[in-house]
Amino acid sequence: MIDLFTSQLLTNYLLVGAALFALGMLGFISRRNMIVMFLSAEMMLQGVALSLVAFGRYHGNWTGQIFTIVILTVAACEASIAMALIVILYNRRSSLDVTLWQDVREPGLEPSDLAEEAAEAAPLEPVAGPESYPHLTPAGVEPAHPMKPWTERRS
Repeated sequence: MIDLFTSQLLTNYLLVGAALFALGMLGFISRRNMIVMFLSAEMMLQGVALSLVAFGRYHGNWTGQIFTIVILTVAACEASIAMALIVILYNRRSSLDVTLWQDVREPGLEPSDLAEEAAEAAPLEPVAGPESYPHLTPAGVEPAHPMKPWTERRS
């Protein structure tokens, strides 16, 4: 039986894996939404898993597949813990913006400058004209949030 998994095919798999990893890393670094950050981390793990499977197939052994099963297990555990954390933090702040969670840190640590920088930056005002488009809050600017505690929302 002739194995058709050539080095060119391995290169294609590695390029797709690298693209997935790069997109995941870009999403993880650039976004403030906790769910999007965890989805980006999952995308990075899938890029690594694809590369490991491709290497395992190219070398003709099962090592890549075994590592991929371990990665999938770790990703599932991470996702369940992350979702529990997100639900708890959302109940406290009514938002998924990570800049609002500055008070969730170890006692004695100073808050980061990220919240102060976000408070100093002003959102762009829409310009009146013949057409009006909705606009997103620019990166680094804290959007308006309902700051009602979860105990008041539950009553």
